[in-house]
Formats: sequence, structure tokens, C-alpha cells
Amino acid sequence: MPTPLAIPYGDHPSQFGELTLPDGEPRGVVVVVHGGFWRRRFGLELGRPLAADLVAAGYAAWNIEYRRVGGDGGWPATFEDAAAAVDLLAGRDLPMDRIVAVGHSAGGHLATWLAARPGLPPGTPGAGPAVRLRGVVSQAGVLDLVDAERNGVGNGAATDLLGGGPDDVPDRYALASPVERLPIGVHVVCVHGTADVNVPIRQSERFVAAAGDEAELVTLAGVEHFALIDPATHAWHVCRDAVERLCEPRDPITTERDWFDT
Repeated sequence: MPTPLAIPYGDHPSQFGELTLPDGEPRGVVVVVHGGFWRRRFGLELGRPLAADLVAAGYAAWNIEYRRVGGDGGWPATFEDAAAAVDLLAGRDLPMDRIVAVGHSAGGHLATWLAARPGLPPGTPGAGPAVRLRGVVSQAGVLDLVDAERNGVGNGAATDLLGGGPDDVPDRYALASPVERLPIGVHVVCVHGTADVNVPIRQSERFVAAAGDEAELVTLAGVEHFALIDPATHAWHVCRDAVERLCEPRDPITTERDWFDT
């Protein structure tokens, strides 16, 4: 396994990522965004097994850390960091036309938000990206922050992230919630297990319904939240296959049957 290279994109201890290159020419670049409901106690170590598996499959992996709630994060720092981490890839000797983000839970939220950056109003956090994503794999992502706040997803995690509820800071929810940023012009594959009790599958269903042709839902029967980030599981293999198809599309990604027949 090639050794990850830690690269800072700012002065804060949480402003860095780990770049790992495969042997030979990368098939694409995968930005790995860890979850943990945006809270400080969860870090990029959650993404390391996925990054290693992706590198073994021939991809360059950029496993990013960012300031989280309880560690100088929240609005707007968490968003500014995720954006800065991706923009650090600009100008590097990498296949810039094949950059895909994969994110789990809160990382699925940030990965999808990163894809929506070109549509953000000038002057707002994350606007004017130097790097654009080709696609996103959202693994049980928190994609509707208003719904998450009103239904207690993550025990108030959205409120902690944005500094209030949707009635208190509606402009922040409008800028930060992926479902509110549609259309984004980037294909999003939402992979979600039916047995997920941490982030209800409703989150992915609502996003895909609102996105139309820009997104699709891959439903995994009986799969719980954390199976998606275990490289030994079929659930992760489905996610990795989605990455491959987004980086190197060969045929349409349309139905659940496609994922299990390949």
C-alpha cells in the first residue's frame, strides 16, 4: 500500500488531507469525505480504509479532514474547509476531469454540497470553486438539513452545524442543504440501506425525488449505516462500483438491477 502524504490546506490542525497515489497512472481522483455528524470526535481515520481500497483499485485518494463542531467548526468554517481541501487539487498532476467525491453520512452531505458549489451565490462560503466534481457517491448522506433538524437526525446535529434551526437561520439552510441547491448539474448516486437507523433512507429518497434525472437511489435491503464504509462488505463494493462508473462511464447507471448484475 503506498504511503499517504499529509498535505495542509490551512494553519488549523484540522485543515489537512491525506493524498495517496496508486502505482501507475490514476484511473481518477476520489475525494473521501468522512462522516460523524460534523462533530469533532469523528475524524478522517474513518475514511482511511476506503481510501486504501480505492488506491488498490487504481484511484488517487484525497481523504480530507475539516474543522468540526466542537473544534472550531460549524458554519461557515466546516464548509470553507471542505471547499478549500478540494480546491487544493487544482494544478496538480492528476486527471482533473475525473474527480469524484464519496462521502458517508455527514460526509455525504458535504460531498454533495461540494458538487453544488458552482451554483452558490458569489461571496458565500464555498462559492467560485477552483475544482469541479464529475460525480458524487452519497453513502447514507444527510441531504435535507431541514428534514434532518425537524426529525432529530443526529440528535440536533444540523442545528449544531448551522448555529440554529431553519426558522432561526433560514439563509444558512438554503445555502448548506444539498436538496435546496438543486439543480446542481452533477450526477449523484445515493446509496442507502433500508436498515439504517442513524440516517433514515427518507433523506436519500427526498433528494432523489427532487433531483430527477440528476440523481438515483440505490437501495440496499437489510443494510445498516456503517456497512457502507466497511471495505469487506458488498455494500461498499456497490459504492466503489458507483465511483468507477462515474469516473469512467461505460453504460447508463439507472436501475438497482444494474448494480447487482455487474
